[in-house]
Amino acid sequence: MATTSDFKNGLVLEMDGQLYQLIYFQHVKPGKGGAFVRTKLKNLRTGAVVDKTFRADEKVPLAVIDKREMQYLYREGTSYVFMDSDSYEQLPVDAGELGQAVRYLKEGDTAVLPTYQDRVIGIELPAAVELTVTETEPGVQGDRVSGARKPATLETGLVVQVPLFVEPGGRIKVDTRTGEYLARA
Repeated sequence: MATTSDFKNGLVLEMDGQLYQLIYFQHVKPGKGGAFVRTKLKNLRTGAVVDKTFRADEKVPLAVIDKREMQYLYREGTSYVFMDSDSYEQLPVDAGELGQAVRYLKEGDTAVLPTYQDRVIGIELPAAVELTVTETEPGVQGDRVSGARKPATLETGLVVQVPLFVEPGGRIKVDTRTGEYLARA
């Protein structure tokens, strides 16, 4: 159990059988009445953000999240198989638990998998990943408008908008938070 005075961004709470990550909090001391804490909590299962108010020094159940660095090995049906970097134990993870992050995963990549009660609850990727362009239209000679973009399909199946000079077989960096092209790799 933790109190509202222990709050810090990123803390994971267990309420109503759901896990919520604290993304914002503010202690409020009005001139009249008792102090309270305003929070914004993100549901780790659905991604929904909710506002909740707690009384000052209210006890809140804390969730203990274990983060394990794992290497992505291969896909098996609807599951993605990861290997623990320390114990070499293999762990199949359902695609639903990983969300949209699977668009940036390729075999051999390393990621951090947060687990709660021996169940994977998400995935943490690096801010940017390097991927190979498998298919894109050639840039037309003379069509060099500044900032012009074209769609490119990457090795994971992800489609991003890239500058006209990017060719098939080229390696590019993609931002995993926004899904946008960053630079040549």
